[in-house]
Amino acid sequence: MEANNLVQLINIPVVEDARGNLAFIQEDVIPFEFKRVYYLFDVPTNAYRGGHAHKDQQEFLIPLSGSFEVILDNGLEKKIYFMNKPNVGLLIPTGYWRELQNFSSGAVCLVLASDVFSEDDYIRDYNEFLASKK
Repeated sequence: MEANNLVQLINIPVVEDARGNLAFIQEDVIPFEFKRVYYLFDVPTNAYRGGHAHKDQQEFLIPLSGSFEVILDNGLEKKIYFMNKPNVGLLIPTGYWRELQNFSSGAVCLVLASDVFSEDDYIRDYNEFLASKK
């Protein structure tokens, strides 16, 4: 699928059942084919994750348990997303600086990434990120 340049909150399909709910992600839920899955857990409340942007990779973040905040920066403005519903994910296209903070106790953030890990895809310096936006 083509890269999408819009940040989006996307509802994840859920099959509701008295025995518990089942959520699923397949190719028509997010606008990219994922090649890597990873998750963050046991993040101390006062710690933050992220602090980078991607040149090519897109990501889809899902709060499987607990809550956290995602701060997205496009070089002109910042927006905070409060993530606390396991059936709503946040699509982060390329070119956004991201920071994750204020993890609740027991929070788990699942990430579906459009590519495998490559250090060359990361921009880890904020001034370099701002320069890339010009």
